Amino acid sequence: MASTLDVVPATPQRLASLPTWFPTPEALAQWGGSGVRFPLDAVQIDAMLAETQTEPPLRLAFAGVVEHDTAAHAQLVLDWTDGIARLARFAIAPRYRGQGLARPFLTEIFDRLDDIGAFPRLELNVYTFNTPAIALYESLGFEREGVRRSSVRVGDARWDTAIYAIIRER
Repeated sequence: MASTLDVVPATPQRLASLPTWFPTPEALAQWGGSGVRFPLDAVQIDAMLAETQTEPPLRLAFAGVVEHDTAAHAQLVLDWTDGIARLARFAIAPRYRGQGLARPFLTEIFDRLDDIGAFPRLELNVYTFNTPAIALYESLGFEREGVRRSSVRVGDARWDTAIYAIIRER
């Protein structure tokens, strides 16, 4: 691992470098889905973070920091009614990829979820071609529940989305 990873709440300052992580519309869509416009900008980041300020929060947003540098980002979208948390918009900064940060970052985020409420279902969506992410998620205990074929359009291409979940006993 590169260095000690600290997990902190995401702020606009902590996410200022985030747009540079996604140099193409395809890279941004892989991270944020079809609801994010290229190029990612401060207005879109602020809108995402505004959902962390509702009562109760609609989403939690985290930054993984290595030596004062933002190395990772992820969000958990919260469904308080049905007790579902969805991992969304997770990425490791390009210069930190392959250094073993993803597993401890996500583990810490999932542990923090237990402190805020009862979320027995933890789920995520991942594009089926993203085999490194799928391997990570499966190693963390996520199970594939199905595939939404041709679920998103990116340019002229159509991508399939795999749905994964963990049912957590509380």
